[in-house]
Amino acid sequence: MKVAVKYGAFDHEPVIDERGDIVGQSAGITLVRRLMSLFPDPVLIGSQTRRGNGFTMMPLEFVDAADTLVINMDVIDSLAVWQTLHSSGAEPRLMNFEWQNPSIYHHRINFAAMGLSFAMFPTFCNSARTAAEVREVVRRWTIQPLAEKARIGWVNLGVRIERVQPRVTPDVPVVLYPAITMTPRKQPQLFCEVVDRVARQTPLRVEARLHETHLVSDLAMTLSMKSYAWVGPLTSTREAYWDALARTTAFLATAAEESYGLEYVEAMLAGAIGIFPDLPWAHALVPSGYPFFYSTTDQAELLLTKAITDPEGCRAQLDNLVDEPTFADWIRATHNDDDFEKAIVERISEWFGQ
Repeated sequence: MKVAVKYGAFDHEPVIDERGDIVGQSAGITLVRRLMSLFPDPVLIGSQTRRGNGFTMMPLEFVDAADTLVINMDVIDSLAVWQTLHSSGAEPRLMNFEWQNPSIYHHRINFAAMGLSFAMFPTFCNSARTAAEVREVVRRWTIQPLAEKARIGWVNLGVRIERVQPRVTPDVPVVLYPAITMTPRKQPQLFCEVVDRVARQTPLRVEARLHETHLVSDLAMTLSMKSYAWVGPLTSTREAYWDALARTTAFLATAAEESYGLEYVEAMLAGAIGIFPDLPWAHALVPSGYPFFYSTTDQAELLLTKAITDPEGCRAQLDNLVDEPTFADWIRATHNDDDFEKAIVERISEWFGQ
């Protein structure tokens, strides 16, 4: 059985460069690469047929439904995908990969479409929180006979621990904006307010690497005019991304909700001190007793100031929190992507007999 990955139906991604590599460092693109690395001769669903670096791209209409499992990351259109595959007469093998919170949508039509998609096709989720939302969508938006048969699995995504680079101490503490968008869900206004307060007290440098569609947003433009801030595009390679994390002192998370929080985990693994809102999604990433949670803007300001003025003290505090030799070792053990790879392969075998 071959495996095909479908992603980018709504963002017109992915794009392949002249070398046959998939372009981009967004969370979705990164997951596409990770999924395809798990299977021999994978297929990437795209707008044309061409050979990529270690995979084949082809339109959905050209996929042989008789011997191909399609992993759909655009879960809201799984019914249309099934119909396209079924037009050949074969019984399609189709699996959802839900890597975002269903609650990013707001219209009842979208929830109804997702509910039917989750109920009809096996769904693998990127975290326990996402799986809980998926189950709630199925419960609320489908009839009971379908809801009872829903097959839902999950595992935390984890990170590629071998990519971590040696730490570099910057001349001026670096505070990361830990997202690639400035959507309301990320609450970038709160981030800007807190770092502006801290910058009045102590030197810092803010770095924000954004998707090109958000570089021209009002908030991004306003932040870029601050003397202490650098706002630019995403890094061109994963190596450059990890190099940047290696010199990051701290990050301030302000999101109201996250399905998992991959960038936060990667930053903490690289040695950055994470300042989090006191919310369930954030508690799921760190050990019990984690000391850097805030409930108010004033608390966020105090914690971020502490993180950039005494980073070594903060890291020592985190090391003392865990049984492992260091806090980074705890992150490695808890958020290792080997668990993800093993779990998704096992679920595919369970659900599709391969």
